[in-house]
Amino acid sequence: MTPTLFLIWFGIYIVGVTIFGAWVSRRKQSGEDFLLGGRSLPLYLTLGTTIATIIGTGSSMGSVGKGYSSAWMGSFFGLGSFIGVILTAILFAPARRHKFMTMAEELSSYVGGSRVVSNLVAVFTYMACVGWLGAHILGGGRYLQYVTQIDLSFALVLIALGFAVYSTIGGYRAVVCTDTIQAIVLFSGFVLTAFFAFRSIGGIEGLRETSAILSAQAATTTAGPSFLPSISLVITIAVGVLATPSFRQRIYSGNSVGDIRKAFYLSAVLAISFALLPAIIGMAAYKHNPNLTNPDLAFPFMAAEMLPVRIGIVTLLAGLSATMSSASSDAIAGVTIAVRDLFEIVFKRLPKPENVVLFSRIGLAATTGFALIMAFSANDILGYIRDMVSLFITGMCVCAILGRLWARYNSEGAIASLVGAFVTALLFRLQPDWTEYWGGSIIPALTVSAVAGVIVTLLTPADKLSQAEVIALLDQKRAAMEEPGGCSSS
Repeated sequence: MTPTLFLIWFGIYIVGVTIFGAWVSRRKQSGEDFLLGGRSLPLYLTLGTTIATIIGTGSSMGSVGKGYSSAWMGSFFGLGSFIGVILTAILFAPARRHKFMTMAEELSSYVGGSRVVSNLVAVFTYMACVGWLGAHILGGGRYLQYVTQIDLSFALVLIALGFAVYSTIGGYRAVVCTDTIQAIVLFSGFVLTAFFAFRSIGGIEGLRETSAILSAQAATTTAGPSFLPSISLVITIAVGVLATPSFRQRIYSGNSVGDIRKAFYLSAVLAISFALLPAIIGMAAYKHNPNLTNPDLAFPFMAAEMLPVRIGIVTLLAGLSATMSSASSDAIAGVTIAVRDLFEIVFKRLPKPENVVLFSRIGLAATTGFALIMAFSANDILGYIRDMVSLFITGMCVCAILGRLWARYNSEGAIASLVGAFVTALLFRLQPDWTEYWGGSIIPALTVSAVAGVIVTLLTPADKLSQAEVIALLDQKRAAMEEPGGCSSS
């Protein structure tokens, strides 16, 4: 396959996706339409966009790369996603009833509407979106560079423009509709690649031999107990699902609690069914080329070098679909946070209804640019995700679970949870030996966050406002952003 041939097909694919996204969102949109699809997405769109977000950069490059370096650990991404999606559906699907726009609204409602908690969560969720977006741009850029041999900087910019264009034109409905199409493409591509990988490695016996080699190598590089990196990876992915804004946006925009739960449960089944494929592809890539400069290149290596040209093109487009579908989801989630939460922090008010769509498009361009800058400074995809989850998402996960399940949990406890997780993760970044021992900072950060939240809550007074009172106040405030006579929340 020549680089020019693939660039042509990539260009055709992007143009097609952009035209489709513009067509499905061709009618005039209010701010709520642009950011949340009018809160009326049917089951099949919620399912399509959720599974496309799950099987994103982490699966297409990160987990295949983990399979290349650590054998069956490549399947742990799917296991973590399964756990996270199931728990999210059980615990947080009912949040749809309260018409939240962002996690800052939801989490602050659990703790008396605290402005400090709301502002902290707004900043953390926005940074989480930018962090995930940077990971997707990095993964897609590395992917495109390997296949086409173009400069990495140019590849990163092409990936960023690829999803930013249709997201900016069509907003959330364009994102979820293109996600659904891309989910079909990426599933087909991964199944095809895994089939050829299984054959090329020599079937079950080849997998057993390669797994033994990689497991022996991994055992010599583990500083702490051998099980810690595996557990840490599963927990990192599960926590990422539980508290990543793009997954919450699927809840806030769904048609009903019942449809959301069905979509999430089906997505979880697909995720666990998919789990073994990245590990198989990664191990096959290792057998054919154990000297790749970066394990994250294992998937594009298999697609470009080991498959027939026609199947290779489909597979490579599937991998890029995975990165761009996840990227567009995190981009639109970040913009929602910027327009709803950060705008209020800076200007002490919400934007006027007639300006919401314009500000959203400007914010989407700015958010993508910010993430692109972060992508230039990163190296390892899973390491990048691990650090970002621990810094910005772990505390929000604890805050959300304690707030949802423990009525006594208060604003002081929430602040302690958020700050405790952030500080713990930051200390781990300054101590590489700790990270090597634990396989990341997620387990200590979760522990510190939960313990700090519980102790501080018990030592401080209960919040004055109930959740129902806070939600009533949020409804009044949010009405200022809605177009007169526009699409109302169902």
